[in-house]
Amino acid sequence: MRVMILEDDPWIADLLKQIVLSLRPAAQVKCLDSVAAALMDWQQHAADLVISDWNLPDDSGTHLLEQVHRDNSQVPLVMVTGRADRSSVLEVKAIGVSAFISKPFQVPKVLECLQQLLPADEAEACVAPLAGDSFVDHLAALPASALDLPLLAGMLDGLQQAGEEPPSLQLLNERWQRDPALTARLIAAANSSQYNRANQACLSLAEALHRLGPVTSLNLGLGLGLRPAAELEDAELKLQAIAYVEQIERLGERVSRLAEQCHLDPAPLHSAAVLQRMGELCVLHQAQLWKNAGETLDAEQLQQALDQASNVLAYRLKAHWRLPTPLRELIGACYGLASNNVKRETIVMRLAVCELHPEPDQQDLARLRRLAGLT
Repeated sequence: MRVMILEDDPWIADLLKQIVLSLRPAAQVKCLDSVAAALMDWQQHAADLVISDWNLPDDSGTHLLEQVHRDNSQVPLVMVTGRADRSSVLEVKAIGVSAFISKPFQVPKVLECLQQLLPADEAEACVAPLAGDSFVDHLAALPASALDLPLLAGMLDGLQQAGEEPPSLQLLNERWQRDPALTARLIAAANSSQYNRANQACLSLAEALHRLGPVTSLNLGLGLGLRPAAELEDAELKLQAIAYVEQIERLGERVSRLAEQCHLDPAPLHSAAVLQRMGELCVLHQAQLWKNAGETLDAEQLQQALDQASNVLAYRLKAHWRLPTPLRELIGACYGLASNNVKRETIVMRLAVCELHPEPDQQDLARLRRLAGLT
């Protein structure tokens, strides 16, 4: 089965793709961002379902749906748009549209809609071939687009419950502020060209939620929950993740208190603390996928991957998500400071890390407290 998605917002396109794959794991999903490219793709490859936004940068999505309907009237057509007036609905109905989904949509309703329209899978989903001979080689061969973080244990249930009621920004922030995957995904989206019209860097989860709004934020979160191995299932991997999360929480609490003492906004520093272990958590997420594919991975091999690949994966994730430089600097301060650094935020972040060290260097602590203005 093949599904075509025409949507110029990559975050919405990825969400729709995850919805389709959660319903039909064996489906081949093609995401395109222009009508011209979609028309060309349709002429070259048949599709069993077409999902299209209405307004694209180069043309109207109705042109694609009209062409598909002329060529094969049996293909279900779904229009996704911000228009919800009666005349717009009647207009797309006239060209054979099967379903009309209004933006911002609710994921449960889209799941219900597509479940009825998608043909049944003709074959069971097969596990994608893994790259590389060993787990470490596999990690090195992965494209950046395949890298991600796991949701914290129990977060998936919370996301599904949140989908049953209109969430407030305060509620989402309270539920999600400990979760690296949600923090990273929403900050990345808030800094993308689709949501950052003013070209102002977003440095915290709270700011990302405000910029995206509750419905879009919830949709992106629910999309994370639809991924394979969204949460870690293996007992060993879960224990390893818990250890990292405990470190994250201690650092987040400490740096927030220091920021308040220094009269700094604690939100960016807290988000940086949450993302401090993104490389290690990425390794654990890939380890779960590796095990789900039937591959073996013992404790020694996992530790080798954590030692050798975590830093590289963290760098690749930050670049792929295009996290803003000030946030990257805060994360980097967890591991060290440049000799010419004069930014109080990074000094405070480094101070929090050093204070939590089992055997802190008292002279270094005194120096950092002096630079932070905490005499």
